[in-house]
Amino acid sequence: MNNLNLSPLKKIEIILEGAHQEFATDLLDRAGVTGYTIVGNLSGKGRHGFHEGHLMFNEDAVLIMIIVAVPGELVEPILEGFSPFFNSHTGVVFISDIQVSRLVKFKS
Repeated sequence: MNNLNLSPLKKIEIILEGAHQEFATDLLDRAGVTGYTIVGNLSGKGRHGFHEGHLMFNEDAVLIMIIVAVPGELVEPILEGFSPFFNSHTGVVFISDIQVSRLVKFKS
């Protein structure tokens, strides 16, 4: 691992209904995020019980997770953008400290 040059970033994981994917990705683009990963058809258990992924005919109703790695200074603007959304919609945001190689991939 000594050959890898690691740099600190923040990882934001946003879980929401697939119907709101465009809203979320537009917000991230406007905040200056250079890229993200979207994982679909999530299953899991939360406050409202078990949520089943892999719905065949309604992709808007499935849960998705958008994963973003950003510099610390972008976290607050992103959270401010999502705050009104999560006041009236289902979902959650997780933030954690990470280290990445190839920092150039995460800077605009």
